[in-house]
Amino acid sequence: SANLNFPKRGNDIPNTKLFQLNIIEESVFIGCLVRPFIESFEETPMLVAVLTYMGYGILTIFGYFRDYLRHWKIEKCYIATEKEEQKDFVPLYQDFENFYTRNLYMRIRDNWNRPICSVPGAKMDLLERESHDYNWTFKYTGRVVQDVINLGSYNYLGFAENTGPCADSVAEVTMKYGVGVASTRQETGNLDRHEEMEKVVARFLGVESAMAFGMGFATNSMNIPALAGKGCLILSDELNHASLVLGARLSGSTIRVFKHNNMQSLEKLLSEAIVHGQPRTHRPWKKILIVVEGIYSMEGSIVRLPEVIALKKRYQAYLYLDEAHSIGALGPRGRGVVDYFGLDTSDVDVMMGTFTKSFGAAGGYIAGKRLIEYLRCNSHSAVYATSMSPPVVEQIITSMKCIMGEDGTTIGRDRVRQLADNTVYFRKRLREMGFITYGNNDSPVVPMMLYMPAKIGAFGREMLKRNIGVVVVGFPATPIIESRARFCISAAHTKDMLDRALSVISEVGDLLQLKYSRHRKLPSLLRHLDNDVYEDIDD
Repeated sequence: SANLNFPKRGNDIPNTKLFQLNIIEESVFIGCLVRPFIESFEETPMLVAVLTYMGYGILTIFGYFRDYLRHWKIEKCYIATEKEEQKDFVPLYQDFENFYTRNLYMRIRDNWNRPICSVPGAKMDLLERESHDYNWTFKYTGRVVQDVINLGSYNYLGFAENTGPCADSVAEVTMKYGVGVASTRQETGNLDRHEEMEKVVARFLGVESAMAFGMGFATNSMNIPALAGKGCLILSDELNHASLVLGARLSGSTIRVFKHNNMQSLEKLLSEAIVHGQPRTHRPWKKILIVVEGIYSMEGSIVRLPEVIALKKRYQAYLYLDEAHSIGALGPRGRGVVDYFGLDTSDVDVMMGTFTKSFGAAGGYIAGKRLIEYLRCNSHSAVYATSMSPPVVEQIITSMKCIMGEDGTTIGRDRVRQLADNTVYFRKRLREMGFITYGNNDSPVVPMMLYMPAKIGAFGREMLKRNIGVVVVGFPATPIIESRARFCISAAHTKDMLDRALSVISEVGDLLQLKYSRHRKLPSLLRHLDNDVYEDIDD
């Protein structure tokens, strides 16, 4: 499949945003299989964009006015500042950089860091809190908000649970090994369960070997510097996660950014790198590393992996694939974006993923061929980090075996199918209601656009009043006019839960006037398997 000449994005579709309703529908050819690649990015309505800029402008003006009041001690300021005797030193706190935090973020801070007092499954319990100083501090009321439908956790396959075979196995291992290891893998912290886990991960992915790390963020930020350095070129998608960005910067490599999922932009950078080489000397690059994600967690889009692999082979580059959100959540067998497109894992040089989402555990992995032994000796995360906790390791082993069917049941396979069905159903209903959603039809990460700053806090609060827990996201995590709510669908969600959540979303959407789409009802663009998914749709 890698030898096929995949169509360039620009030939048929000149831009990611297509007219006013931006639907990208292309056939990605893999052997004899043809599947539609459908992603929607409806353009921001002009009036909404103008009102959003006006909203931020008004907030900024009032922010400066309140800073003036704080300066003259008229309004109390809770923000961290230097002592008066330290005013001539280099400042520890950048006043202007904290402007957004103290004047905008603090006003809606109650939507984040909510304390959960139960398993973060399909439903959860929250500790109620209140603030009497505009969210600078919080006090607990002692009341528990129970049975909140959880649309925020990355619990894609529903393995965040305290009952069942995974929980039983974890409890048994905890009694045998304890919780902490108190050493690194290279010293006395290498347990037999660690060895077993890495074999299971390699078998699950279909690769030669794999290596696990205790933190997903550090898996990227500490391993990319071990794979690339001075004289190397890293080509990074503009929407890559902060851990990938940090890892690339720490490596000392030259970094060039290509437009999100745009193969024309990537090929242009590749061809320029081959033709011109390194700056000034024009020597060939020691290594060219393409860094992409499987599912982009803020956009809900899926990497155009067949085309990336074709370009990688054409220009003899290396490919680093971050499957933090896609592993377990995509593909007929839950093996990630490689499985989703039916590609060969040998075409991906470095496969990275995390255990924190689909597997209900913690940490991350790096997998590939002729790579792992090098990282064991050269990765800071491998040499200096404490070994993973045995209960966490056991959770990974048990959940992966469940997905592969090695536990003798079809539970894992059923959950993968249920997640796919829930995702298609939820996205389809949101579009029919008139909301603007971003991303791929098969992505369980579902961004729904809010745009205006005041609606970020209002949406989160109104949803929680109706016992629905959601995540709202704004600047600087997103472009300033593209604030959004991000729903994460789970296999643990039942149809009744999704219908209840959709009904509340529609109600709050009417209340806050969030149904911005100019196309309330779309033609069916779903794959053939969707015909059997929740056919009894009624508004």
